[in-house]
Amino acid sequence: MVAADSSQRLDHVVVIMFENRSFDNLLGYLYAPGEVPAFEGVIGRTLTNPVPPEVQGAPSAGASVHPAVNTDSPDPDPGEEYPHINTQMFGHSNPLENRYRKVDEMVAPFNVPTDPAAIPTMTGFVENYVENFRAEMGWTPSFEQCNQIMACHTPEQLPVLTTLARNFACFDHWFCEVPSQTYPNRSFFHAATSSGFLLNGPPGKFASGNNAPTIFERLNDAGLRWRVYFDPEQILSATALIHARRLGPFLPTHFGSHAEFFEDARNGTLPEYAFIEPNLFHPHTDMHPPGAGRVRHLLHLPPPDSIIGGEQLLAHVYNAVRSSSAATGSNWSNTLLLITFDEHGGTFDHVPPPPAVPPDSSAPAGEMGFRFDRSGIRIPTIAVSAWIDPKTVVHETFRSTSMIQTLRTRWGLHGPLTQRDASAPDIAPVLARSSPRPPDEWPSVAAGHIPLSRRIIGAVLRPLAGLERDLLGEALAFEAGGPGKSRLRFEELSHGAAHHHMKRVGSGMFPQIHRPRP
Repeated sequence: MVAADSSQRLDHVVVIMFENRSFDNLLGYLYAPGEVPAFEGVIGRTLTNPVPPEVQGAPSAGASVHPAVNTDSPDPDPGEEYPHINTQMFGHSNPLENRYRKVDEMVAPFNVPTDPAAIPTMTGFVENYVENFRAEMGWTPSFEQCNQIMACHTPEQLPVLTTLARNFACFDHWFCEVPSQTYPNRSFFHAATSSGFLLNGPPGKFASGNNAPTIFERLNDAGLRWRVYFDPEQILSATALIHARRLGPFLPTHFGSHAEFFEDARNGTLPEYAFIEPNLFHPHTDMHPPGAGRVRHLLHLPPPDSIIGGEQLLAHVYNAVRSSSAATGSNWSNTLLLITFDEHGGTFDHVPPPPAVPPDSSAPAGEMGFRFDRSGIRIPTIAVSAWIDPKTVVHETFRSTSMIQTLRTRWGLHGPLTQRDASAPDIAPVLARSSPRPPDEWPSVAAGHIPLSRRIIGAVLRPLAGLERDLLGEALAFEAGGPGKSRLRFEELSHGAAHHHMKRVGSGMFPQIHRPRP
């Protein structure tokens, strides 16, 4: 019989972090008015954005929030870098010459308002989608195309995520840490800083320049177990490369595959802290909006349907926690599963992000002059635990560094890593039931199906772009001991050669995962 002692409600923490979705985009339609005492979603609210005049056929009232018609939108991928997010939040480009430019062509103040006290209006999502669409695709989108950015997915399109949100705790004011993209936000999640880095690129800088201490090292110093699980099909762990200077010694011992996670959950041998990376490439399980837009649209190829892939992975992870019934070690009653995202990825959200405490107030400004004094945009976050009642909605402001605070508080891991996690609230009080809810009272979940044709196309069309390009750059920097020292220049590699080299690097970094086949 699994122990039900309330002191054991938080003996193990499992985090799965998906990619690039805002709260409204995935959970805005979760509850209608009156279903719960309060919920900051989209139903019952008039939420619009103005449409730039160059877009033909737009209504005078602008673009309104509406249900998404499929699980592929927005397609192509919105802008997610700092200048794009400034336009999304404040509704304009500053200077105007930044319109239609790619990020590396934009100039200061990178679309930040002239008034430092300006409050985000959250009215620039359509404007920025049109600008980024034209910069990436080469033509101005129609109203139907740019209206995608205001589409929010319905519970029917996300049966796994929304079932868990309704049956456990949904945070409707959980913000990511940086108004920018993947790597800085993932760095903040475990280090409460990104060493002043604001953008993913140029590739190689995180592996060589991000030396911030991490919560992984705190756990290790306290004799506690931790492990990062990733898909071997991805070859390399993004977490390992983002924190390569700190985690290099742990690569052979503390990184495992998804299959090992399921085995550990089944055997009751999960560590105190487990972090799961979805597959950021093919086969996509990360929920990231469709990439490689120009190539796919020119060839009339469908997107990879990463939302359904993510739902499938989430269902497997949830079921592994729910069915874990080991008498000792990890089990359903003492394990918290936290489902979250790294950043909003350019998708629409209506809640202005709050100010944030800089990680180090005495440090100079980071890239693009940003002082890390503003939060990123709201992201979907759900806590699954036997100690949480159904239809729990947490309205207090939480942030991604709340996980660091929770781990530090639970296991007495000394003081904060930075001033940012010092100000973050602890998640533990959300586990408020007086007795655990047995797993036969937990919901059953089932994900949708991805057609075989899309899986085949995804396997064939694998352009070296976006996160895959960035990850290879980090791997080359790690291999060489610093940026620019590798004997290979990934910009000059074909996709096949790049993928082959990633496999070679991955075999050296993670020999326990990439064992040679007999």
